[in-house]
Amino acid sequence: MKRERIAISSVFLLGLLMAGCGDEKLGPNEGAPPALKVQQVEDRSLFAVEHPNQFPLTKAVEHTAASTLRATGTVNPDINRSVPVISIAAGRVVEIKARLGDVVEKGQLLLRVQSADIAGAYSDYQKAVADEQLTKTQLERAQLLYDKGAISLNDLQVAQDTDAKAKVDVKTTAEKLRVLGSANLEQPSGIVDINAPISGVITDQQVTNAAGVAGLGSPNPFTISDLSYVWILCDVYENDLSNVHLGEKADVRLNAYPDKIFTGTISNIGPVLDPNLRTSKVRIEVKNPGIMRPGMFVVATFHGQKLETHVAVPARAILHLQDRDWVYIPAGDKKFRRVEVKSGQMLPGDMQEVLSGIPAGQEVVSNALEFQNTVQQ
Repeated sequence: MKRERIAISSVFLLGLLMAGCGDEKLGPNEGAPPALKVQQVEDRSLFAVEHPNQFPLTKAVEHTAASTLRATGTVNPDINRSVPVISIAAGRVVEIKARLGDVVEKGQLLLRVQSADIAGAYSDYQKAVADEQLTKTQLERAQLLYDKGAISLNDLQVAQDTDAKAKVDVKTTAEKLRVLGSANLEQPSGIVDINAPISGVITDQQVTNAAGVAGLGSPNPFTISDLSYVWILCDVYENDLSNVHLGEKADVRLNAYPDKIFTGTISNIGPVLDPNLRTSKVRIEVKNPGIMRPGMFVVATFHGQKLETHVAVPARAILHLQDRDWVYIPAGDKKFRRVEVKSGQMLPGDMQEVLSGIPAGQEVVSNALEFQNTVQQ
């Protein structure tokens, strides 16, 4: 037993010696991961200037106003003021006098249609006139015979009824010709003139030269919209609908004319929510001064009843760049830092509201655009 213990101890010591020899061969740092290297990245929001005093600073001041909600939307024609142009006569278009986007007056000629319906209606009218003349002669003869006692009262009444029906047929066929567009009942033309039913702008065109018109069953050749009033349709998120109420006023600013503000009335809040976007359509009716065009993008501002406190800075202190708003604040050591903010509505005195990004009392460069142009040179 003693010999076995000695053998085991010898083997254990031999293993320790071999392990120690292996560590000396590898070295103290061999096999370890390489050390991390830290690279300095330039802060692109910092700008160094040689003479910071040439850029005057101003402090952001507190501004208390009613809560506002901003939503994007588009200009759309008022459906109640849009009238389709219809052609009752079927045929082929031979001339178009107006195009999509044209401003037209009520009664103005829009297009001409060559129609065989006129010939058929004129044929019916001529037959009705001939029948009416015949029944009139028969009635006169029946009246003469009745006065002489040659026929009975019933025969006279039959002649009177036939003549009355013939006159109705004449009026009916004549009115059909007028409805189809033929004003001359004696010499109707196979060309039908389609005129504008109202004054406005052609907002839709579904016809071209030599195209076929199938009458009432076909798409309307034109749609004319009176754009003196337009609809602003905005998408308002579900969580913000509590800030929108029927009958309240809303400010509208066109992307094409950001310096102009128009006021409209909220006339409808969509009862159905978009299941994907979680938004509802809000309609604002606005009087069009003549510069609003269907399809234009707008930003609508809804004013709530709750008072909120934000800050305000001079409008020139905010730089609009790449669809975002920025201000420049001093960062020490002749440097300025560009900070993103969320701007609000314009205020009196050439001030603009800042909803978030900087606190009250924060100094900012008074003219951000001048500073931007200087550092880029």
